[in-house]
Order: sequence, then C-alpha cells, then structure tokens
Amino acid sequence: MNTRYIGIVLLFLLITTPIHAEVVSETITYEHNGQVLEGFLAYNDGIPGKRPGVLVVHEWWGLNDYARSRVRQLARLGYVAFALDMYGKGMVTTHPSQAADWMNAISQNISLWQERASAGLEILLRQPRVDKTRIAAIGYCFGGATVQQLAYSGASLRGVVSFHGQPIAPSQEQIQRVGAKILLFHGAADPFVKVEQLNRYIAAMNPSGLDWQMISYGGAKHSFTNPDADKTGIPALAYNRSADQRSWLHMRVFFDEIF
Repeated sequence: MNTRYIGIVLLFLLITTPIHAEVVSETITYEHNGQVLEGFLAYNDGIPGKRPGVLVVHEWWGLNDYARSRVRQLARLGYVAFALDMYGKGMVTTHPSQAADWMNAISQNISLWQERASAGLEILLRQPRVDKTRIAAIGYCFGGATVQQLAYSGASLRGVVSFHGQPIAPSQEQIQRVGAKILLFHGAADPFVKVEQLNRYIAAMNPSGLDWQMISYGGAKHSFTNPDADKTGIPALAYNRSADQRSWLHMRVFFDEIF
C-alpha cells in the first residue's frame, strides 16, 4: 500500500472522527401524581442525528450510582439512556427493610406501578436526540419486574430486558396489549424466584403468541449483575462476573435485533 493512499485514509479518519465527543449527563426533575422525581440522562454528544433510546429502571434500592453507571454504559454504546425514578427525589437506601417498603408501595398497586414507569418513559421520549420509533427498556431486580409491567401496559417499546427481575405472568388482557419483544435474564440459583413461579410464567407465555425468551445462568444468584451485591449481607444476593458479562452481551445482541 503506497504512502499517499495511507495519508488520504488517515486524513479521512481525522476529519470524520468527532474530536470533542464525550458522554454528557444531567439530572432531570419531573413529577407524577404530585410526587417529585429525579431521573438521570446520558448520551454521547459526538453522534449526529437521532438514535435509539433506552429506559433504565433501578433496583429496589432506588436510583443509585449503580443505575447511573448502566446509563453511562449505554450512552457509550451510542444510545440515549435515561434512568427513571420510581420512588421520589432523594429516595435511595442501603437498608433492605426500607427498600422493601418503598418497592411494595409501588408494586402492590398495578396502575400506579405502570403509570409511574410510563412517566419516566415520557421523559425519555421528549429528548430531541431520541428516535421515538426505536425505544427499549431495561431493568434490574425490581426494575426488571417494572419493565415487564411497562410492556404489559401497552407502551410503545421495541423490547424490554429484565435482569434478575421476578418473572411476571401476564393476564390474557395484558397479552393483547404487548407489542414489545421480551427478554429475561434469570439466575438459576436465585432463591427469590421459586420453580412454581417460573412454571406459571412459562405456562402463560408459551400459548401467548408473544416474542419472548429467557436465559438462565447456572450458579447465579439474585442481583448477579451488581458488583456491590455481596456487600449487602443478604445471602440470596451475590455478584457473578460471568453472568454479568454474558447478560450484557446478550442484551446487545437483542438490541441489534430490535433496532
């Protein structure tokens, strides 16, 4: 290859590569039913035009640094990512009893659950860089169950991804509303999810006609994607590096398919 050709190629790369491209993030305050909420948005400002948007739903702890780290990861992949807030501004904890109270206050009211998630989705859809026809939602633990509920509400999503969330069997009425493809990542050693619950889910989904899949990771417990899971002191929670990495790669393959 001659040096003139190499020089032309290098010049082209220099011209077309964004020099100041970086991940930009910001907090966004919004409201639902009188509750002040605070979400977290991130995107790469070096990518021109509109791009797919990904909604991120936090674990039962609230919108903490872990959820924000996933938003930044998605932004680096080229998506506009927004972590919604299911509880309220500043409502973040490391205490399981407090987390359980906040989670139950939402999850015991299906209408509130779905509407609170939809409020966060609306914030993502308002972002000028987002292609509104290419939207997905991912969630962790409580957030994984939440994105399933969002799909069952009939939200305009290409797909939802649940990381170690409780598998929620949809009703016949809910099945008729779903337009999203569904992907569940399950820890095969997760003591929070009983065999009976898995069987009920499979029994509901198989005849549904929905596009769904579930991947189980052997030996993985609950919260297997969170590196801080072992610090909680809860035996059922444990980080699993291979399951974390594999599930993230499987998510990316899923996104390539739906987008």
